[in-house]
Amino acid sequence: MKRLDAIARFRIKPGELGHFKEIAAQMIKAVREKEKGDGCLQYDWFYNEALSECIVREIYRDSDAVLQHMGNVGPMLGKLAAISELSLWVCGSPSEALKKASEGMDITYYDFEAGA
Repeated sequence: MKRLDAIARFRIKPGELGHFKEIAAQMIKAVREKEKGDGCLQYDWFYNEALSECIVREIYRDSDAVLQHMGNVGPMLGKLAAISELSLWVCGSPSEALKKASEGMDITYYDFEAGA
């Protein structure tokens, strides 16, 4: 399975919501302009009712598309990580290059088993 589905979960630090949303808007703009319709198939942001957590549902064509995404939004993601706690769940089989580029991040990988 080349396609990668991911959920990024951000627990936003108190008092940082406005700053978080500003950076998120920059990331969404960058993805729209540089990735959407190419390697990024889905990139949707959701906030909980208390506005203390955000999840991003992402689907990429393959590991190379995720690496491109990391290059496009990496500095902004670093800023978000400084004002939140980030964890990721990735479904699919990432390449070794992607795993190496993601070292140090809180990521849980799930390999595809079966589906309909």
